[in-house]
Amino acid sequence: MTSPLLQIKDLKVRFNHNGGSSDAVKNVSFELFPGETLGLVGESGSGKSISALSILQLLPENASHQGEIVFAGKNLLALSEREMRGVRGHQIGMIFQEPMTALNPLHTIEKQICEVLSLHLGMRPQPAHQRALELLEVVGIQEPAKKLSAYPHELSGGQRQRAMIAMALACEPKILIADEPTTALDVTVQRQILTLLAELQQKLGMAILFISHDLNLIHHVSHRICVMKHGELIETGATEAVFNQPKHPYTIELLNAEPSGAPAPVSGEHHKVIEGRDIRVWFPVKAGFFRRTVDHIKAVTDLSISVAKGETLGIVGESGSGKTTLGMALLKLQESQGQIYFEGEALHLLNQKQCRPYRRQMQVVFQDPYGSLSPRMTIADIIGEGLDIHQLASDSERDDLIIKVMAEVGLDPQWRHRYPHEFSGGQRQRIAIARALVLKPGLIILDEPTSALDRTVQSQVIELLRDLQKKYNLSYIFISHDLAVVKAMSHRILVMKDGEIIEQGSTEQIFHHPQTGYTRELLQAAFESHQRH
Repeated sequence: MTSPLLQIKDLKVRFNHNGGSSDAVKNVSFELFPGETLGLVGESGSGKSISALSILQLLPENASHQGEIVFAGKNLLALSEREMRGVRGHQIGMIFQEPMTALNPLHTIEKQICEVLSLHLGMRPQPAHQRALELLEVVGIQEPAKKLSAYPHELSGGQRQRAMIAMALACEPKILIADEPTTALDVTVQRQILTLLAELQQKLGMAILFISHDLNLIHHVSHRICVMKHGELIETGATEAVFNQPKHPYTIELLNAEPSGAPAPVSGEHHKVIEGRDIRVWFPVKAGFFRRTVDHIKAVTDLSISVAKGETLGIVGESGSGKTTLGMALLKLQESQGQIYFEGEALHLLNQKQCRPYRRQMQVVFQDPYGSLSPRMTIADIIGEGLDIHQLASDSERDDLIIKVMAEVGLDPQWRHRYPHEFSGGQRQRIAIARALVLKPGLIILDEPTSALDRTVQSQVIELLRDLQKKYNLSYIFISHDLAVVKAMSHRILVMKDGEIIEQGSTEQIFHHPQTGYTRELLQAAFESHQRH
């Protein structure tokens, strides 16, 4: 047996906040060997990411560590910040869970990849540019030369995730920590990325610490598995052994959690809540000294859609297909051409100020919960902000409404005075859902609302969204690449590709009688992902 590349011994992580403290990781020990993939699984908030971030000392200042993390004969917890810089990004790379917050919004993708290459490998600008181009090609980004000069906000969620992977692999590290690396990716791209990581692992002899809440994925990629719950390691073993003969009741519960069921049928009267006619969003591509428009990125082209009262419309398609752009255009958060009607009112004729009264009725839950929550506001202030803007509650009513909605989405109301960074990705997503729900809107656009959630919590959130829909007769536009979730949530489905609708129909029809090759390919990839389980 070769000696381990990384050893974690009795790791404890404690967070100090407001005079109190809480233990996020309790006496965790595991080893990572050269060339192996170790899967770290558990629900959101179980301490997976905190254990991984401790390896690179990337936790906030209010965190304290005990124990040892030994890499290349050194205890990383004893190294200075300067010494750690030589390890981070060079010998140990990391793919972060939320690419929008991990990438610098002020720098192009090229600048960010080249910075890693010049810092750690001393590369000159020209070879660094060439290497950055190669890396984007390797991670399967279309038109890599164009994307190099783009800023993070100009890329789709999946493209940003791939740019992050390119940065993490730039220096060919000995260890790659992959924290939910395929969360934002659709099933077909997920398959490409996993194949890519496996190829690079073989080529470089790299070890991967793969953190995920998706057990199908972990089963497919890992040699061994560690299962975490409430900061403790409760089961560890070879992947097949853990999957075929799980010992801990919690592991069994995790293995059995899959989104299922269907939404309640829509009531008889077909009252349209929102309708878009001939929606078009084209982004101009400018070039030359005078910045003339030489081309367009056609994000959404002449697309028409409608959603009835109490109905869920699922929108699926690969990353970059225009799903989110369409949702933002309907909310008038993205400039577009075409006609938008909400409850019969022509929103396309109104300016932003005139749209404000309708904002209360049209809410959104974003894909990236961390990027959409202000780090300087408490949870109570984040959830209550809409109530304040629309002047919907007195101070005492406001607190009652916040407590009620937090309980509704499965968050402890006592946490309302904490800040977003104190929560896991899944908990932050529930905060974002609570913020939308508190205004009792007629329509909620849910942009990948469960992609950051583990399967057990996903099932709870789907159940919650379906119950709320039934209770308040809510309409949802549900944007996702996770077909199991879309099936459990949607009455009808639109399939998008390259900014156009290529197929639409009832959920039953799309899943059992798909008309296009592209839809069949999407379903096949999802089925394969499920089969790995």
